[in-house]
Amino acid sequence: MSGPALSVGQLLKEQEERLRLELVSGEKALGRPITVSELNRPGLALSGFLDHFRAERVQIIGIGEQSYCMKAEPKKLAASLSAMLSSPDLPCLVMTHNLKSPSTLVQACRKNGVPLLRSKLDTATLVSELGEILESRLAPATTVHGVLVDVYGLGVLIQGEPGIGKSECALELLKRGHILIADDAVQIQHRRGGVLRASCPEALKHYMEVRGLGVIDVKLLFGIGSILDRTHIELAIKLEPWNAGAHHDRTGLETKKMTILDVEIPLIRIPVSPGRNLAVLIEVAALNQRLRNKGYFSAETFNRKLIERMSAQG
Repeated sequence: MSGPALSVGQLLKEQEERLRLELVSGEKALGRPITVSELNRPGLALSGFLDHFRAERVQIIGIGEQSYCMKAEPKKLAASLSAMLSSPDLPCLVMTHNLKSPSTLVQACRKNGVPLLRSKLDTATLVSELGEILESRLAPATTVHGVLVDVYGLGVLIQGEPGIGKSECALELLKRGHILIADDAVQIQHRRGGVLRASCPEALKHYMEVRGLGVIDVKLLFGIGSILDRTHIELAIKLEPWNAGAHHDRTGLETKKMTILDVEIPLIRIPVSPGRNLAVLIEVAALNQRLRNKGYFSAETFNRKLIERMSAQG
């Protein structure tokens, strides 16, 4: 599912101080929705070239665009702006560097009902800050049940049926120096580049529920170094009840995946039985995945060497 919708008015109200924003014109049009996190510099569009113009994006007016508006022939500029701003999908224009607003631009925005904002930030800073804000608000998001821990710098999502030992496993990992991000509910966003950025709901941060012990405060028990606000999910672990008749991968040659928000991540299924040290198994799984991320596959290397040895002997 998608992140919550964001209007130009909400952006102005929530980020006015951070982005040092002010409204120049278009107060009645602040309800226009912002639907994508990408930003656009409309240099060519100002000259009338609208092929491939990304109207659905917030339009950034920097020094170059403002200079063109100040020097361009007013009638030609007005015609280009009218064509550019006529799209109902265009959210707003934001001028940077606290620049003076060209009268032709202000009139065109008023005529087409498009909000015109101004920021005191320079263009590079505004683009960086606004892009991060919009991506955080608009990225596809979901919440899954499980425990999220950072093991050797790798975000590991641990899942399994209730009572199988997910929290106890995470507790053992904490004792071994690893880091908790979320217990029970894991909020996930699909960020640019196919990255799954995960965090904990605000109400549950730093807390774990362990059967028999109840709710514990991880921050107070293990120290500030035992918690982390967010991480990227790079590996999923599925804890399953031991079943002697079930098939379990013993070579590591089978590649399993889990799909979250259209992003595939490696999946390892670990059968749970008395005497198995799950924390150690997850540590090794994380270390092995780090090797895989660098292009080294232990099982494939072993299999290749074994085949070569058999061929040499045969």
